Amino acid sequence: MEILELDALSLGAAIRARKLGVREVTECYLNEIEARDGAYHCYNTVCRASALARADEVQKGLDDGTYTGPLAGVPVGVKDNICTKGIPTTCSSKILSGFLPTYNATVVERLKDAGMVLLGKLNMDEFAMGSTTETSFTGPTRNPWDTSRVPGGSSGGSAAAVAARLAPIALGSDTGGSIRQPASFCGVSGLKPTYGAVSRYGLVAYASSLDQIGPIGRTAADCAALFSVIQGKDSRDGTSMETPSLELAGVLEGTLQGKRVGLPADYFGDGLSADVRAAVEAAAETCRSLGATVETFSLPIVKYAVPAYYIIACAEACSNLSRYDGIKYGYRAEQAEGLLDVYVRSRAEGFGMEVKRRIMLGNFVLSAGYYDAYYNKALKAKKLIQQSFFDAFERFDLLLGPVSPATAPKLGESLSDPLKMYLDDIYTVMINIAGVPSMALPCGFGENGMPVGMQLIGKPFCEAEILSAAAAFQRATGFHRQFPQSV
Repeated sequence: MEILELDALSLGAAIRARKLGVREVTECYLNEIEARDGAYHCYNTVCRASALARADEVQKGLDDGTYTGPLAGVPVGVKDNICTKGIPTTCSSKILSGFLPTYNATVVERLKDAGMVLLGKLNMDEFAMGSTTETSFTGPTRNPWDTSRVPGGSSGGSAAAVAARLAPIALGSDTGGSIRQPASFCGVSGLKPTYGAVSRYGLVAYASSLDQIGPIGRTAADCAALFSVIQGKDSRDGTSMETPSLELAGVLEGTLQGKRVGLPADYFGDGLSADVRAAVEAAAETCRSLGATVETFSLPIVKYAVPAYYIIACAEACSNLSRYDGIKYGYRAEQAEGLLDVYVRSRAEGFGMEVKRRIMLGNFVLSAGYYDAYYNKALKAKKLIQQSFFDAFERFDLLLGPVSPATAPKLGESLSDPLKMYLDDIYTVMINIAGVPSMALPCGFGENGMPVGMQLIGKPFCEAEILSAAAAFQRATGFHRQFPQSV
């Protein structure tokens, strides 16, 4: 049995049937990472010794009935902004070099409770600020479909690891598209859950009102299985909420029959490349052939999404990142003289340029004289955006659109024009502002042979409906079964 060819649920089934051992599977992935990750740089930290020890522990738990879930024994990669006790959590930033958390994030505890095995920590844009992983202090991750191109960001390491068969499944985080955009660029599936559906305890904050942890897998079914593990109320996160338990069997048998699907006309305007448009429109036709009613509608509030998002996100970021001062943990400048100099030098040397840019922008929009002109208006725009989605869901069960205006760009192209990089988030940031769930899944290929992704957007806490529709689409298509030739 070829371990790397199995998706996460199939791997779990083979382990439960004793066709594969947990250590055998874990060693296989660890060996692949050692042999091939040099070409991609998906991982910042590989936990070989602890992963093998954990594999033996999980095998005993399987044998005595402690672990019975569908993902028991399955290895998993975790984005490097999710705290892991005793394992470096750096957010791909110099300022957190050497930081070893003293506790696990809630989602990591839930992975352990489900009998999963942590392979390591995955590369990302520094503090999740970026769309390419090129802002990472450890260096960029490369797209397995074409190593001259970016994998997307900020969860680029997570998506690339799944695409390159260096992890069967992974966790990422999504503040403005950071799960969905890399999933689209790398030809895998990724779910951004409803805000509050998954605990953020132990997630290093970028923008607290927008951040959400979610799964990245080869299939919608894999994402459903991992979401069912991490979802739910957590007493340590006041924003988390009780959610309906996801019934995996219902997702696997999901259908698009009778679903009302809306296509936002404003998602298909100027700036959308012809090949992405063609792939997404073809996906809409597939949904129609599967019994859905597909209708175009107007969502003009789209034009306010990017400015509102970056004002809100940067305002929250400058506050959240103020704690990194070179005093308590992480990087401290060596040549500093006096307390103020420690603060100034440590932050100047520890943060990368994109993080500094967003901190400065955040301080600007919150400063006296500009708060009402920018931040307060952005909050008003947020309310209008939320209401626009609620109005759309009066008419539709799901919304369908592109994830990104184009396929993955070449390395170096985005950083040379930060404003263009921000504008490329136009289709994803609205979902975080509104707090609704969205699923990215492959729906075709561009003229350059790179994957194209679409997203299905749903009502709050209706992840099951999105995942069911995505599973139905994937049963009818084969895009999710294709993988990079280099793998």
